[in-house]
Amino acid sequence: MTISKPMNTTLNIYGQQVDSRLLIGSALYPSPEIMKQAILASDAKIVTLSLKRQNPAEQAGAKIWQYIQEIVAETKGFLLPNTAGCKTAKEAVTLAKMSREIFKTDWIKLEVIGDDYNLQPDPIELLNATEQLLKDGFKVLPYCTDDLVICQRLYDLGCQVIMPWASPIGTGKGLMNPYNLATIRLRLPQATLILDAGIGKPSDACLAMEMGYDAVLLNSAIALADNPVMMAKAFAQAIVAGEQGYIAGVMQQRQTAHPSTPTLDTPFWHQQG
Repeated sequence: MTISKPMNTTLNIYGQQVDSRLLIGSALYPSPEIMKQAILASDAKIVTLSLKRQNPAEQAGAKIWQYIQEIVAETKGFLLPNTAGCKTAKEAVTLAKMSREIFKTDWIKLEVIGDDYNLQPDPIELLNATEQLLKDGFKVLPYCTDDLVICQRLYDLGCQVIMPWASPIGTGKGLMNPYNLATIRLRLPQATLILDAGIGKPSDACLAMEMGYDAVLLNSAIALADNPVMMAKAFAQAIVAGEQGYIAGVMQQRQTAHPSTPTLDTPFWHQQG
């Protein structure tokens, strides 16, 4: 499958140019200081933040929110609140509005979970919430499965950015369905596609970029590593390698072997005896 999507020099999020193609989460780190070091090492310019795990109504997470905002300011980047943990469109919309008030941004990573076992998004509630939030002026980055029809519906609603999973959240299984992901890239050439969830190792991120994806978002693969800071650097390098490989043009696979050194017009040396 040939994917011919030109890659810009910067990531485009609803018209905002972002000078990094790696997005990073802020959960699960051994300590706030290691989180900061990993974010800085990753060179990511977008950091995601979950409101659901605190109590946004009482601003119970205000201290850690402020700390993350300070890190983002240091990187001259952007904060991307998400609706992790929401199970209905109503719940997600309410949380998105709270995040806009607290963080003064209309960006929202929209998650509406439909299954507690594999944390698969609920497509019906997701589409419902997306439509409501877009009408309310939000710039929605919806998290979804690698389902072409759902991605197409989200794009038709007005989502300029779509975030299909590689595999279920936190599994580290990598790209379970490369064909599905490649098909989405092929069929939605104008959309900004960010691979989200399930990435386990740097080579997974590199492969996604080689396929023509615009960016990769991950959290667990860095935060749960033995050395999160070193792993953040590894992912940063993998993203660049994959992007450059895609732009350079990855060679097509062949069914038969081809010699790398041609024999045509090559002189042969005969032993004298």
